[in-house]
Amino acid sequence: MSDRLASPSPWTDRVAHWFKEELWSDLVPSTLMGRSALIIVVPLILFQVISTFIFYENHWETLSRRLAQSLAGDISHIRIHMRDHPGAEKFQWIQTVASQTMLLDITFENGAALPSNQTINADGPFSDVLTRELWREMKRPFTIDFVGTDRNIEIAMQLPDGVLNVLAPRKRLFSSTTYVFVLWMVGSSLVLFGVAALFLNNQVRAVRRLARAADSFGKGQDVPNFKPEGATEVRQAARAFTVMRNRIQRQMDQRTEMLAGVSHDLRTPLTRMKLQIEMLDGASANDIADIKEDIDEMERMLNGYLAFARGEGTESSKPTHIPNLVDDIHRRFKRAGAAIVLDIIGLEDPVVIKPMAFQRCLNNLVGNAARYGTRVEISAKRVGMHLQINVDDDGPGIPANLREDVFRAFYRVEPSRNPETGGVGLGMTIARDIARTLGGDVILGESPLKGLRATVRLPI
Repeated sequence: MSDRLASPSPWTDRVAHWFKEELWSDLVPSTLMGRSALIIVVPLILFQVISTFIFYENHWETLSRRLAQSLAGDISHIRIHMRDHPGAEKFQWIQTVASQTMLLDITFENGAALPSNQTINADGPFSDVLTRELWREMKRPFTIDFVGTDRNIEIAMQLPDGVLNVLAPRKRLFSSTTYVFVLWMVGSSLVLFGVAALFLNNQVRAVRRLARAADSFGKGQDVPNFKPEGATEVRQAARAFTVMRNRIQRQMDQRTEMLAGVSHDLRTPLTRMKLQIEMLDGASANDIADIKEDIDEMERMLNGYLAFARGEGTESSKPTHIPNLVDDIHRRFKRAGAAIVLDIIGLEDPVVIKPMAFQRCLNNLVGNAARYGTRVEISAKRVGMHLQINVDDDGPGIPANLREDVFRAFYRVEPSRNPETGGVGLGMTIARDIARTLGGDVILGESPLKGLRATVRLPI
């Protein structure tokens, strides 16, 4: 029973998974720049909210109370002077003093009375404070109108012998420090965020540069001017990338040199064997033909090994017009008698690749299609951010469970070693090796022609 209670329920797991995968991915930016900015913006906003709350709870309330007390005290002072110095002449003097020293415009309606229902027409945050302070000072009925005019507040107060009307400027209840505080808070936040964004952009730029270098190297392009920059961690990752790139390049060079050397060493005895065959006496023509056939097969195998070892070689990447390259392959096989159709959609912009290596890749795929099928179709188009070339044939195809095996070196679906029925089993291996060196891949599938479809996809 305790184990059942302790184990989380599937519903809890689903909620946790939804929060982590769905809600979190929607709320949090996906880029490093966005997440870094979020780390800065969230504390900044929280700081502003807390500061504003403290300001309004303490400073704003204290300031508004003191301003309301000041205005209520001036009105109470005027009422006392009117009580102690009655008469029209004295009121004019009080009226002048109130206008000059208190910024109040006062009038008196002798014998008037306020309506029984007191009203407060207010739209500002000071109405409650002013109402409370006026009642504390005067203890008499009054009305307040905050809306009547844009710049003034109208206060009417009931006195024993009439109604005292006071027109007070709104600035008596407002302080510019409020706006200064808000502007300073927002302005300083924008300045801090701008400075932080500038520094973040410099750090993210180093990460982006590292990503571009890795992507270019993955496509088989050289990155000669790449230097580590940015923060210590980014520099460490950049140096690790440089070491990895040099190791891979050195390994590829060693493979090419080793197999090229083996091929060169074997060509010499093959040449001598050819010369010796020509000088043989007493051997039948059929024996000599068989020996020559074996030597030719060995030479084809060596050429295949050398092509596999050469791979991308030392060729440099450059902008290449794909329609022209594919059209050259199409015309070459068509001259050789193959029934081949070409369809190119778009692809006006050049693509940065190694043209000779890519041409070798397509030659192998089209050659296989022409060898096993009677009709070949080549289609080239752009799909999103990828170049896609399909090579379709109407041949027997390859079973789905063997399609990955044909990319293994020296593997042949046809088990015999007869060169008339295929090569040495390196054509598809070389094609995929070149495509992956350029950052893409070769995938096999069903063809609309009921045969095999070989699809080459390269990032552009």
